[in-house]
Amino acid sequence: MVTENLEYNTARDQMVIREYGRNVQKLINFAKTIEDRNERTRFCHFIVQVMEQMHPHREGGDVKRKLWDHLHLIANLELDVDSPYPLPEPEAIFAKPEPLDYNSRPVQFKQYGKNIERIIEKTVELEDEEIKKLMIKILGNHLKKLYLNWNRESVSDELINEHMKQLSNGKLEITEDIELNSTSDILAKMRRKKPMTKQEYKNRKNQQNKGHKHHYQKR
Repeated sequence: MVTENLEYNTARDQMVIREYGRNVQKLINFAKTIEDRNERTRFCHFIVQVMEQMHPHREGGDVKRKLWDHLHLIANLELDVDSPYPLPEPEAIFAKPEPLDYNSRPVQFKQYGKNIERIIEKTVELEDEEIKKLMIKILGNHLKKLYLNWNRESVSDELINEHMKQLSNGKLEITEDIELNSTSDILAKMRRKKPMTKQEYKNRKNQQNKGHKHHYQKR
């Protein structure tokens, strides 16, 4: 069996932009070997057409310019052609994005989550005392609901208040004049919103069918 003409991936050039495939990369590398500038330019226009046909679903923005930028990028910015667009700046192509400012602080109470902590931090900063008091009541009820969703047992307002103070570093407190929703009311609403399981749906349908059958038998 003849194997001397086989080409293995380990011996090939590394792919620059995988979405265009290795054949497009070979075409671009071949374009760099064309000595006549006009012929080289025409050949690059043909390559861009091939790249566009490979991804015809692209819409919006300057698609042609993006394709030409990708062509120059695959060519390692070594193509001397009459491009319809200026050569992309290497700094813009290879620039690394600014690192995101992640909050690495661990969540104090997993049942509440980090978003609640952020809302409490913003509530602490409120200057209007009436709005702050209203927010404390809203947050207290929401903490109570989240706690009951995590643990369906009873929870006291005193415990929710302790959690509120802990999450706000002692700057927010559920005072005596702030009345939270009762545990029974919160659980009742949660049960009503809970979707039926397949078995519960079947049981309800069976009961309805039995009711209709009994009604027709009486008639």
